[in-house]
Amino acid sequence: MSTGDSVVLLTGAASGIGAATARAFADNGWTVYATDIESEFPDDIGERCRCLELDVTDDAQIAAVVDQIVAETGRLDGLVNNAGYGVAGPVEDVSIDATREQFDVLVHGPHRLAQAVLPELREHGGRIITVSSVLGHTASPGLGAYSAGKAAVESLTDALRIEVAGADDVHVSLVEPAWVETGFADGALGSLPDEDRTPTYDRTYDALEDGWVLTGGPLTTTPEAVAARVLAAATDTQPKARYPVGAFATFVRWTHWLPARLQDPIHRGFGRASAFLGRWLR
Repeated sequence: MSTGDSVVLLTGAASGIGAATARAFADNGWTVYATDIESEFPDDIGERCRCLELDVTDDAQIAAVVDQIVAETGRLDGLVNNAGYGVAGPVEDVSIDATREQFDVLVHGPHRLAQAVLPELREHGGRIITVSSVLGHTASPGLGAYSAGKAAVESLTDALRIEVAGADDVHVSLVEPAWVETGFADGALGSLPDEDRTPTYDRTYDALEDGWVLTGGPLTTTPEAVAARVLAAATDTQPKARYPVGAFATFVRWTHWLPARLQDPIHRGFGRASAFLGRWLR
């Protein structure tokens, strides 16, 4: 796909993966509409991109942003769904409201945006790219709600990819990192209940608070590495359905083929071992 005069709409662009992706597209000559529910963007993003406030749960705001982009540029060539956050905690302890709100961002947000941009993408072709996670393939204790959201958006994206295949040169891809050096872990830790913790899950809470279940420890990758895969999905002549980020993400993605009797001890063991190491290394 040629990048000359190409225009991309990017959500969740004020920090982390989104900010790195905005820089990557700008470096490659794209006109970048960087959006976020936060109105504060890094200075360099503000200088190089067109920054707009966007809540991906707001249908009217989404429609207004897409209309503004088309009015100002006359086209739209790509959508990158990156907005998201993590709700952590055992399934029994995570509230239904918290799970519903997270699904509205992780699943319904990309759905709303796809519906909003597809009529324009059909005009001359384009890409829809969703930043998902390898946790869309394999759930982790303490991240059931988040994993469920990522699994749902993976299925939604797969269906959309098949539905638009061969029609109007629209391509749909998923980018699947494991752990990334962002503020995700801090936000997820902040969602944990301070009280009313079911005692059965003490080890799960230990793994979340002291281990690498949220942070990834030494297994993390950089936002720039994820951004490079997003850019590849936007520019490859024959885009792939999935772009895992790094060797460890590829490994985790394939563990879901293992039988549950092997998967479950791996997840439990990782949480316990990393919690021990996390406390020991402090």
